[in-house]
Amino acid sequence: MEQFFERTMYASRWLLAPIYLGLSAAIFLLAVKFFQELIHVAPIILSMTESELILVILSLVDMALVGGLLVMVMFSGYENFVSRLDIGEHEDKLGWLGKLDSGTLKNKVAASIVAISSIHLLQIFMNAQNIDNEKIMWYIILHLTFVVSAFGLGYLDRVTRKSVGN
Repeated sequence: MEQFFERTMYASRWLLAPIYLGLSAAIFLLAVKFFQELIHVAPIILSMTESELILVILSLVDMALVGGLLVMVMFSGYENFVSRLDIGEHEDKLGWLGKLDSGTLKNKVAASIVAISSIHLLQIFMNAQNIDNEKIMWYIILHLTFVVSAFGLGYLDRVTRKSVGN
């Protein structure tokens, strides 16, 4: 009976596979929005102010960072929790595949969230004249919360690795 439960629990990790596949659909949707924004800005580029163009570019960078975050979570999550990717040593193989454990992945996700939040905060500052000061304060507090959380995760990971190494 115990073996049945253990095998069933171990096999249940495959329930995550469709979720990681769904992240690839999310990447596709993000790409659609990215190119929609490019197509939207193309006809009005000459009439845009520099600030407006910078805001559009920051939005595109934000989408690229989210896409990279999705790829990282999709591949390393699949490899850490479901099964190894069997792609051999193909020339397009990502250099970090097979090297991110769940702790490192958490740190990279936290760093990506801080970077995405930073870009969003920069967008807010570029458009500060149209945003209430109290709302800006809350954006800053939220961003600082992400920063402190990322540092906390990194510190805990470092302490954990040191204690395991001893």
